Amino acid sequence: MSNQKRTNLALAAALAGSIVVAGAPAAHAEVVDVNYQCVTPIGPKGAVSPIDIKGVKSGNGYKLTMSFQKGVSSSPVELGKGAMNPSAVIELGGAETGKVQVSGPANTEAIPANTPIKISDLSGTYTPKKSGKVTFTAGVLTIKALGTTTTCTPKNSPGPSLELDVQGAGGSSGGSTGAAAAPAAGAARPTSPARRCPSPTRARPPSATRTPPHR
Repeated sequence: MSNQKRTNLALAAALAGSIVVAGAPAAHAEVVDVNYQCVTPIGPKGAVSPIDIKGVKSGNGYKLTMSFQKGVSSSPVELGKGAMNPSAVIELGGAETGKVQVSGPANTEAIPANTPIKISDLSGTYTPKKSGKVTFTAGVLTIKALGTTTTCTPKNSPGPSLELDVQGAGGSSGGSTGAAAAPAAGAARPTSPARRCPSPTRARPPSATRTPPHR
């Protein structure tokens, strides 16, 4: 094989490799310690829990799962099976801002009194509206049990647990410019304003012809 052919094959392989890397979706995840300070019916409580957030592509969006590795609060009385219902928000940053609501099932087993409450995995759906790198950070946690509500707020300004390179609807973060789009097939086309017809003119009666008198 000639040197020229070897060079061409090497260049082709390098280009193919760069295309594969460029097309691969970019994602970065890490477990982040979150210092939750909770307002409970019996006073303030708090604990640090490592938080993990995962994103799995699903249709036009992502299924987000928020996992707690430690309990963040406790109850002075036993919480029976199904008595505790958790939910939380995930804060968006980067190319898009906002919140994603996530929730999970009630506790499947009784939680003894004065025992850290283990939060089940919370999940929700995120549909990107803009394109670019979006970060996902643990937000406020809410625990409802026995008719009471406990609110736990991150106090240590935690960093993101997940970063995704997403594609928004239409593949662009801004509005479209240029000529207006043609109407879809079957859609009614706008009609031009009706022209006002000129008012009819009245024909003047022919002037009477005068016959000269006979002499």
